[in-house]
Amino acid sequence: MANVVVVGAQWGDEGKGKIVDWLSEQADVVVRFQGGHNAGHTLVIGDKVYKLSLLPSGVVRPSKLSVIGNGVVLDPHALAAEVERLSEQGVSISRDNLRVAENATLILSIHRELDALRESGSAGTKIGTTKRGIGPAYEDKVGRRAIRLMDLADLPSLREKIDRLLTHHNALRRGFGLDEFKPEEIYEELASVAPKVLPYMDAVWRLLDDERRAGKRILFEGAQGALLDVDHGTYPFVTSSNTVAGQAATGSGLGPGGVGYVLGIAKAYTTRVGEGPFPTELHDETGELIGRKGKEFGVVTGRKRRCGWFDATLVRQTVRTSGIDGIALTKLDILDGFETIKIGVGYRLDGQTIDYFPASQGAQGRVEPIYEEFEGWSGSTAGARSWADLPAQAVKYVRRIEELIGAPVAVLSTSPEREDTILMKNPFEG
Repeated sequence: MANVVVVGAQWGDEGKGKIVDWLSEQADVVVRFQGGHNAGHTLVIGDKVYKLSLLPSGVVRPSKLSVIGNGVVLDPHALAAEVERLSEQGVSISRDNLRVAENATLILSIHRELDALRESGSAGTKIGTTKRGIGPAYEDKVGRRAIRLMDLADLPSLREKIDRLLTHHNALRRGFGLDEFKPEEIYEELASVAPKVLPYMDAVWRLLDDERRAGKRILFEGAQGALLDVDHGTYPFVTSSNTVAGQAATGSGLGPGGVGYVLGIAKAYTTRVGEGPFPTELHDETGELIGRKGKEFGVVTGRKRRCGWFDATLVRQTVRTSGIDGIALTKLDILDGFETIKIGVGYRLDGQTIDYFPASQGAQGRVEPIYEEFEGWSGSTAGARSWADLPAQAVKYVRRIEELIGAPVAVLSTSPEREDTILMKNPFEG
């Protein structure tokens, strides 16, 4: 048996919710290992719809252990609110099915305010963040001044840590011409929420190692997508964490030997939310049509997503940086009815042809896509559950994607319904 890491192979919003839900039914433990409550997904189980931002997908299924790893930045108030919201939907959440890493960094009100100040300011580069404090919290983690979950268990020592944190943040606030935060405000903010989140605290690295040794199936659930990775993504238009598969080990404490099959999720076309380069973006009626058919609006923010053709060059790059073993290709049905479909197969940059996406921000903005054109299909792929149900041209399209990205399509999704899935390989079987 192999543990499975699920990562987005594009800029996020690839349809991970359905795939992760399907895999979580087979898993014993589901782990979040990076990001925060800035990325969300929708799970549909029976007639119930669950919208998750922070909690792992396994939490809505009985007998599954859900784990929030140390690589996640945790807004304790958002966690308490999400637990309460799911409880109102009939989901029982307790220490029996939820654990949070004791060394997870906390997001505070000062982080949310700083995020909003930067993103709303007139100077500098707008990244398109969700203004939820994710980036500033990671900055404090790297700057070694963060307050972590375990600190809430020792309130007498918390004031000294708050003073250290505010030495940095109040200097920033003075620069913005704002009033300084008072230590008592931060203390009360944390002390009030401590009883709601401390019951879930655990040494997650040890817990996961015990589960692995006991032969349990572990699913590592990534948020966002590999092209938003702070190192390997379209910097600076990225998130503040590593979103590639290697972070599953670092962000959980399990170690790389515990990570098995890597499943990348990719749409049959491409979308992006927020700012940044997007070589195959469509600014015409075709792009609008893809967005309407695909209902391309963000789960967390409701923001409209930018739409374009499938970019095989980008996905091939994430296959390599994440060590992807197989792809789950989603939303193939959205391309039904197009007379012509294009795939980006390379770029032109300053008169040269290249087969990779450059790291330079300037070069990323100048690349022009090179396309292959495909005859579309008039038949429907919606709800297909076997290769025989697919139009011949749709099969050719999928096979060409496999060739271009250098990875097989292990799972093909043909609608939001979890049963409408064509399975070529079960990732948990290695």
